[in-house]
Amino acid sequence: MPRPLCATIHIDSMQHNLDRARTCAPHSKIWAVVKANAYGHGLEHALRGFATADGLALIETDNALRLRQMGWIKPILLLEGIFDVSDVPLLAEHNINSTVHCIEQIRMLEYTQLYRPIDVHLKMNTGMNRLGFQPDEYAAAYKRLRAIPGIRNITHMTHFANADELEHPRLAIAEQVRRFRQGADGLAGERSLSNSGGVLHQAELVGELSNDWVRPGIMLYGGTPGGRTALEYGLRPTMTLRSEVIGIQEILEGDTVGYGSRFEASAPMKVGVVACGYADGYPRHAPHGTPVIVDGVRTALVGRVSMDMMTVDLTAIPNARVGSKVTLWGDGLPIDEVAQAAGTIGYELMCALAQRVRVCEGRLGTNG
Repeated sequence: MPRPLCATIHIDSMQHNLDRARTCAPHSKIWAVVKANAYGHGLEHALRGFATADGLALIETDNALRLRQMGWIKPILLLEGIFDVSDVPLLAEHNINSTVHCIEQIRMLEYTQLYRPIDVHLKMNTGMNRLGFQPDEYAAAYKRLRAIPGIRNITHMTHFANADELEHPRLAIAEQVRRFRQGADGLAGERSLSNSGGVLHQAELVGELSNDWVRPGIMLYGGTPGGRTALEYGLRPTMTLRSEVIGIQEILEGDTVGYGSRFEASAPMKVGVVACGYADGYPRHAPHGTPVIVDGVRTALVGRVSMDMMTVDLTAIPNARVGSKVTLWGDGLPIDEVAQAAGTIGYELMCALAQRVRVCEGRLGTNG
């Protein structure tokens, strides 16, 4: 029998969340972001869950080629663009869009003769200060790209730093939009501005934004970019991590649990050992009190998470036994709540899921 730990991927929830993005941005085409192996969900599941998206966006060139091999015929966008001049012919051969965010990438495109026209996304740095041309450099970069014979369409793109907090005191989204307009004024081409936060706040930003394309990521996987809970945004979890109790200990007041003996029982208690640890992608730094669900009852982690196991409080679940079902996140337990307890974000938990964890499919509300 396989180890009882399993990540269930809810294709129906992926489809629901994509529909939610369309509802928020009804006049925009959608790049469904599938980087990091579709946020840990698997590209094969993303192809089914996001089949109606207008395109798929990611950063890994090899996975872009995999998408083509798996039968995806609609557009693909490399969000970080190409990394070497040897990547340029692949863009034309496999009809892949590339982001262009620095002068070095423009030089690569100038250096290579393209036998088939390609489309690019020219990125502007409007305050995120990661990738992109400054607004006052942007028009010159656009002109240089436009002069390359193999460049067909140029889409103007930027990335919001605080789309979950519209009036951020350091960098409001309206200021980034102002800088974007200043840099792209008068330049032909479609626009792509909104990440998940921008999409979810599209109605509030309609006076500020003109999005031909949007680029939802975390919202498609049932996580929140911040500001509100996923449920408040109308999103459904797309990954449920489940395991089972594999051992039980009855301990006394003063007994300790786990490595470092960090947890000490204040009264007699029943402790369950669960088949999941940090080698599976569960956060090692998750503290006592991090929520879990056992046999439908909410309880909490006690002691340190170890490589292959964790320990949970079963004192209030008298019928718990070896084989009791455990939900670590997902259906009934939002991944963002677990992440917040562990001092991280839902994105990290999804992406950290280890290869050794068995993956299956199931509809939300079922055991897969």
